[in-house]
Amino acid sequence: MDNRNNTIAGWILFAGICALGLSIGTGMLSASHNPEKPGFPIEDADAGAGGGESAVPLANLLAAADPAKGEAVFAKCAACHTINAGGANGIGPNLYGALGKPHGHVPGFSYSDALKSVPGNWDFESMDAWLTSPRKYAPGTKMSFAGLSNPEDRANLIVYMNAQGSNLPLPTPEAAPAADAEAAPVDAEAAPADAAAAPAEGEAAAAPADAAAAPAPAEAKK
Repeated sequence: MDNRNNTIAGWILFAGICALGLSIGTGMLSASHNPEKPGFPIEDADAGAGGGESAVPLANLLAAADPAKGEAVFAKCAACHTINAGGANGIGPNLYGALGKPHGHVPGFSYSDALKSVPGNWDFESMDAWLTSPRKYAPGTKMSFAGLSNPEDRANLIVYMNAQGSNLPLPTPEAAPAADAEAAPVDAEAAPADAAAAPAEGEAAAAPADAAAAPAPAEAKK
């Protein structure tokens, strides 16, 4: 009898343990996992700026650029760079008169080998590519800035930089192709009008000749 009671008690205890374990497991699966901070992560608008290419030619952007707006954009660079004449180097080199100069032109500044190995000088196109994504322009650069994704911001900044000791002549804006495309149908429509007028003039000129020739048979009968 005692063995039977012990067996029953053991099964009841086992069932209770199973029920408790099932309850704990269900609670863990159904529990909501709230984020440590509310909201959703937002990426920097300028991060990964490799997609910042513009359909508008750079020359046109530069022609419409505003140096005053470029000075405001330069505030993003001011933590690492100075741009005044004789300004000290910071985390980055002084940028006074940078346009038109070779890559790595500031004496005494420790440029990365990646940037020093880029051939040519800083011109408008290369500066635009650098500002779009320094890491793509010079893979391995020590520049940590992700870049400027807005083409107008880059153009404004370049024009501002160009006014700070560089003064390279701005490129001539390219003509808008849309204007030529709209002019073509006008010329095409004018051509049929001229062609239609030609037969009318020909018929008008032929009419007197036919009228003059008509009396000739009558005279012959006489």
